[in-house]
Amino acid sequence: MGSKFWPKRGSPGILHHWTETLVTFEFTNGAKPKPHSILFIGGLGDGLATTSYVADVVTALQPTSWSLFTLNLSSSYQAWGFGHLDRDTDEIAQCINYIKEYKKEKYGQEGKFVLMGHSTGSQCVLHYLSKPNPHTSKPPFDRWLEHVKRPVVDGGIMQAPVSDREAIQWVISEGFMGKTPMELQETYDKLVAMAKEAVAKDISWDVPLPLSLTSQFGYGFSTPVSARRFLSLVSPESPKSPSEDDLFSSDLPDEHLAKTFGMVGQRGLLRYKLMVLMSGADQAVPSWVDKDKLMARWKAAANANSKTPVWDERSGQIPGASHALSNDDQAEPRRILCSKVLSYIADVEKL
Repeated sequence: MGSKFWPKRGSPGILHHWTETLVTFEFTNGAKPKPHSILFIGGLGDGLATTSYVADVVTALQPTSWSLFTLNLSSSYQAWGFGHLDRDTDEIAQCINYIKEYKKEKYGQEGKFVLMGHSTGSQCVLHYLSKPNPHTSKPPFDRWLEHVKRPVVDGGIMQAPVSDREAIQWVISEGFMGKTPMELQETYDKLVAMAKEAVAKDISWDVPLPLSLTSQFGYGFSTPVSARRFLSLVSPESPKSPSEDDLFSSDLPDEHLAKTFGMVGQRGLLRYKLMVLMSGADQAVPSWVDKDKLMARWKAAANANSKTPVWDERSGQIPGASHALSNDDQAEPRRILCSKVLSYIADVEKL
């Protein structure tokens, strides 16, 4: 059954192949020329146009000069359990290059470009903007990975950035799917031990963990998760030694934030500012997290070593918004989100 938020008869657009096997879909609603582009990156389990509020953004963009693209990555849908952020952002860079070339051929100019991420897509945005360019890693489990130089983008938006580590801690503390906190803690400890043993034994291969165990935390009954990716998501050595995926936890020290948010201005991959929108009623954020305080720390880190502000002042909580703004009562949060996006891209267009 299709989402009630999407048009019943589908949405017009163009399907582009940016590699032989990976595609991006450009929504083409509206008659106005669209030289400018937003590339939308979904979260874990998302794929082509699977985040329902994209329909609202596409509608809001109709009278503008912007078109929105959604894409498939190697880690889309059920493949996220064997993915990693370096590959994701290398592929995103390839897609951006394709879109820029396409817009240049069509309109005689590349136009402005904004990268927008939802949930784990926000991790991709921050990873893209803050890491060395090109990436320097040589992951033995992904030995055919070829890093590419990531192109500069004009804008960056992160919606619903959440900590996977704190989310699973909350699941454990509250109980989940009929399992008690004690039962979930035992399963978690078992998974961490199994994952560490597998990684210590051989880092050259990704080893899947038992679905009967990982599914207890909402990872999906048919979604394989590798030992390496599991450890990256739950980051058992945090906050002292955070993993690659642990970017948004509330207990990360300022020294670590300086290496993530604090590097956005240093890398020079973002021409304008970074807008961060947290969902005010995000089901994946534990009740003990002070969202305003956390965002204030991110802002301080982002602006600390930059000559001009990196943090966009439109950033903040969207009141009443659920994680993906997909609940029945999300009309107003969706309106606020679209309003902020339109205001933001209007300023980007002036660059």
